[in-house]
Amino acid sequence: MKITSMHLRSHLPGLLLAGCLAATVASAAAQDKIPQIMQVPADNAVAWQAPAEGVITYECRMTQTDGARPAWVIAGATATLGAGQSGQTGTYKSPPETWRASDGSTLTGMEMVRAYSGPDRLHDQLVLANPSSGVGVLTGVTYIQRIVKAGGGAPQAPCTAASKGEREPVKYQADYVFWKPN
Repeated sequence: MKITSMHLRSHLPGLLLAGCLAATVASAAAQDKIPQIMQVPADNAVAWQAPAEGVITYECRMTQTDGARPAWVIAGATATLGAGQSGQTGTYKSPPETWRASDGSTLTGMEMVRAYSGPDRLHDQLVLANPSSGVGVLTGVTYIQRIVKAGGGAPQAPCTAASKGEREPVKYQADYVFWKPN
């Protein structure tokens, strides 16, 4: 069967609709197992989903929560973002929370929600993205979800006044999901 440009034009609206529906179904499926408080508005679609392996660095510090007492506090984080469906790779670091894709696009964001993801695990996170710099996969991203798969929880070693200032690296694995408006 010979396909002509006229033939394609007559089917183009249906093909576009099918593509939009597929993206909507994929976005809905991506949200199915996410707690409601972590979900992004329905008018967004997944732009990039990247598996990540990283390290959370905790520091034993005096905190003002429940009076002045020592506690493990996140001092920083780094991660390598692996190739997801887009084939893109990248990095993550904080502070400040910064994502950098291998195509040169970069963005920062501000945490909106932190959700308990289980014992000895880093919390899941929903971030409101700032406008990106550079052009690429992160251009136009509005939200970022961190869905923790393993690790990243506070160290098991006691944090005491005597250990104040000590740092402890803890490995974690997560998926970072970047969302853009439909």
